[in-house]
Amino acid sequence: MVTPHRLRVPAPSAPPPTGHLPFADAPGVPDPIEVTGRRLTRGGRPWFPVSGEFHYSRYPAREWEEELLKMKAGGVSAVASYVIWIHHEEIEGRLRFDGDRDLRRFAELCARHGLDFIPRIGPWCHAEVRNGGLPDWLLARACTPRTDDPAYLDPVRAWFAAVAEQLRGLDRARGGPIVAIQIENELYDQPGHLRTLKRLAQDAGLNAPLWTSTAWGGVRLPGDELLPLYGGYPEAFWTEADGGWPDTCRKHFFFTHERDDEGIGADLRPTTVRGADPVPADRFPWATCELGGGMAVAYHRRPRVEAADVAALGLTKIGCGSVWQGYYMFHGGTNPPGELTTLQESHATGYPNDLPVLTYDFQAPLGEYGQVRPSYHALRLQHLLLECFGDRIAPMESVLPERLPTGQHDRETLRWAVRTDGTSGFLFVTNHQPHEPLPDHPDTDFAVAFPDAPALTLPSVPVTVPSGACFCWPLRLDVAGLRLEWATAQPVCTVEAGGRTVLVLAAADGIAPELALDADTVASVATPSGDVTPVAGRILVSGVRPGTDALVEVDAADGSRVGLLVLDAATARTVYRGDAWGAERLVLCGDGVVFDGAEVRLHSPADEPSFAVLPAPDSAPVVAGTRVREAADGVFTRYTIEAAPLPDGAVPVTLVRPAGPAPEPVTGVQGRASVPADKYVEAVAAEYRVDVPEDLLRASSGVLLRLRWTGDLARAYVGDVLVADQFFSGRVWDIGLERLPVEALRTEGLRLKVLPLAADARVHVPGQVGEAWRAAGVQHAEWVVTRTWRVRAG
Repeated sequence: MVTPHRLRVPAPSAPPPTGHLPFADAPGVPDPIEVTGRRLTRGGRPWFPVSGEFHYSRYPAREWEEELLKMKAGGVSAVASYVIWIHHEEIEGRLRFDGDRDLRRFAELCARHGLDFIPRIGPWCHAEVRNGGLPDWLLARACTPRTDDPAYLDPVRAWFAAVAEQLRGLDRARGGPIVAIQIENELYDQPGHLRTLKRLAQDAGLNAPLWTSTAWGGVRLPGDELLPLYGGYPEAFWTEADGGWPDTCRKHFFFTHERDDEGIGADLRPTTVRGADPVPADRFPWATCELGGGMAVAYHRRPRVEAADVAALGLTKIGCGSVWQGYYMFHGGTNPPGELTTLQESHATGYPNDLPVLTYDFQAPLGEYGQVRPSYHALRLQHLLLECFGDRIAPMESVLPERLPTGQHDRETLRWAVRTDGTSGFLFVTNHQPHEPLPDHPDTDFAVAFPDAPALTLPSVPVTVPSGACFCWPLRLDVAGLRLEWATAQPVCTVEAGGRTVLVLAAADGIAPELALDADTVASVATPSGDVTPVAGRILVSGVRPGTDALVEVDAADGSRVGLLVLDAATARTVYRGDAWGAERLVLCGDGVVFDGAEVRLHSPADEPSFAVLPAPDSAPVVAGTRVREAADGVFTRYTIEAAPLPDGAVPVTLVRPAGPAPEPVTGVQGRASVPADKYVEAVAAEYRVDVPEDLLRASSGVLLRLRWTGDLARAYVGDVLVADQFFSGRVWDIGLERLPVEALRTEGLRLKVLPLAADARVHVPGQVGEAWRAAGVQHAEWVVTRTWRVRAG
């Protein structure tokens, strides 16, 4: 039986209100940013930014540039970063903007590489930083923080002045990268204080076309002074250990038009109190700053976030109506060592959750040591869509189908929506959520009725939407003179190759790709496989086998030439697009790729890394001192770097002392489990020694020690200095060798301490069965060496 999925597109809405918000770009800029009631524009065109959070003060400054280029290659167009007060002025009067705290250099690097910059200046940031980022010396004063208390505002005024001095000359009026500034964070009930903070920042000399505020929890904003930004996470560490998957996270895997999330930051405010009614939907566009790129791990609750969770969340938000995809975190980091205290939030600081001392990896698409994770590739696929078609999607409204899920626990109704301008659109389907798999949906087709034409019904034959599938299909998409009426494959991007505009599409696993072309726009069609069939004013291309050779060549009626390249899902996740060797090209690579002027760099742990290019350069790219092998790969040309093989990565780990009995569990703030005291780590933890080979000590860049382990918590030391830590969640533990003191490593080696977990500890660790995982132990260790290859034009 065919399952009907119908949606009727309403007549286009009235144009969104304009000129009603007090946001203005600097006079005379070539691409002025404006805000309407439903979207943002830049240079007069709809603008769909993608922002990613990266905390410069949690990452080595010597590596900032390469990591920013990774973010750009991942489709991030704006970099957001908290400017964390306690990181810069831990000791009163001693402001530090040097080294890893060099805010100005970080912003200048963003500008150098065409990335917008969004400083989130606080004063209170949260970010799992001690005191939310407020220095201890400030809290020791007789003042009421986060209010208009003059005794609080005086040091805030000085802090904003210091930040403004660092960013002087980097505003839009002077060609700088700062497109937005966030005031405070998660302050839901003091609109007057938010207004005061904005005025103080402006008085200090800070300036941007957009002033923003987080808007979850029913925030009360000061009129139209701040653009509300929303968020949504696939999981949460801040809820109770035994609370299950929070409904506030579950909601983000449904297509709705509800923007708020009352769960974010709910550990620090009463969830029963709303600050205000929801902001009218046509007053501000739906913009986000904290879509979960991952999730931190607290001691009492240790969620795991998979790439499919992050990808489903992001795609769903686009289908819901988002016009700004902002991720927290997009890049993980490490807390800097404090001079007076550790700088993480914990029970010791009155915070409801104990966080690790050092790691702020966040399971992010780019990890604590720059690791390129599957979520990075999954999100890049969506960001390529927004880079090429975001100006079309941004003005489109979200329309929900006739049949909707009955509630947040309905797992049977297919979840889908359409973004449309009334004549064309994109169809979004999400059939994945964490923890509770969604079923297959057999015999499925879609009927989308536009006001000016008969309904589009697709596919030509009903299909099964598999469990876990998430995709976006085009409806009436115009491509260089060709109208693609619909396709059962997701648009990725376009590129000029072989005298054609090539539209790359990604097939969905388990769904045969079909292409329906408007016959009036087609002169001829050639396909390497499958059938070409005229059907009721359309030309249906079916039976195409997705892959690098699946190029459907179309000569359009207006004389233009178009290619439709249908990649399989796995290959599509390896697509990069960037300027390489003098032209815009596609690069297929399952590892990290950055584009940097005349050079493309590959970051790969493979013995013989390879990459494929379309269009191929006139001569084969070269890698200094290394032979590059060339071969055809469908319509791409594949290049393989014939590198010397890497040594065996096995690591001998010596048990120095077995673990004793697990310490008795203790609780702290709000009755939640607390990290065991340091004395137990010293007395009870199993201890291991890792001796680092001399060749790795001499060339430590890109070297990770990857550990598979069990227990409660683990810490790594060089001598008596803590250099890495983690709470057990079932994930591997990576330690970057480059971050460690080489001479001390050479003489003292690396010590690992692993604490067992008591059977009655009130902690949530997902996916673990039995009791063996509670025992302290290192099961496997290996060196993972990621080499950087500098590829230049031949």
